[in-house]
Amino acid sequence: MSGQFSDGFRLSITKALSTQLYAALEALEPAPLTMRNLDALNDQAAKLGLDSLAGVYQLYRQRPGGHELTYVGKADQPLPKRLGEHLFKLSGRVGISIDEISFKCLFVEEDLSAVSPEKMLIKRHQETSTIVWNNRGFGINDPGRNRDGTVLKNTHFDLEYRIDLGREVSGLRAGSQSLSDLLQTVKSGVPYTFRYQRSASFKDKQVVVPHANMSVDEVFRLIAEHLDEAWKISALVGWTIMYPDNTRSYPSAFRYYRSDGTVADAIPRTKQTEEGDVGDQDNGDGEGESALF
Repeated sequence: MSGQFSDGFRLSITKALSTQLYAALEALEPAPLTMRNLDALNDQAAKLGLDSLAGVYQLYRQRPGGHELTYVGKADQPLPKRLGEHLFKLSGRVGISIDEISFKCLFVEEDLSAVSPEKMLIKRHQETSTIVWNNRGFGINDPGRNRDGTVLKNTHFDLEYRIDLGREVSGLRAGSQSLSDLLQTVKSGVPYTFRYQRSASFKDKQVVVPHANMSVDEVFRLIAEHLDEAWKISALVGWTIMYPDNTRSYPSAFRYYRSDGTVADAIPRTKQTEEGDVGDQDNGDGEGESALF
């Protein structure tokens, strides 16, 4: 209870930090999400003499009405690296162009893990607007084998912007090569996860790649022809996998490639979002299981 000469006061450090972060980001203009601009971040950090390149960032998508805030995140690792991972992922999606995406960011020279600054920014933005991709499974890490069989909520990012099988595989070379080498080329040459189980036989099998400008779909058809009967390639909406699981189906798969030459399209299964639930609770900044192969 307050009196004429005394009152209570509660200092909220988190609220003050939230307000300052929000204001500092609002003062910036979005820049296109390009490697050139990400390289410039490294130069700026060097000029500022920063010990850490950690920070917070916001992604925007160009829409008819202007820049739409799509995602708020933090990077305990260097900001340019984290933003580069988003650039890599978004360049391999159907229904969205990387040319539409821009970003703002702040280097923050404090212990980010202790204060969760992205959660402060999310809460602040949600007071006045909507953030389109947060809590919709907009992750950049391989979720791991245990999540391959997950039924996604109907609001999930991957369902709206599934992986693009029509894009070319980077680094592909024409000519005869081992299946093992070809699989590794595909893994490093597509902007989404391609996870597969190794087999000693892959080194002995030779595959003739007809030309270097092949799409992911074309290469998967070629690879499938050289697989044993038990194997298949499964294109899930968010990543691709190859295992000796020919009889298994995956809820989020939209195409299967089998060794007999069969290419079967499928309709991904979904579950309805509960009232008040905006989607999968995954802000995309946690450490997922790394791709093993």
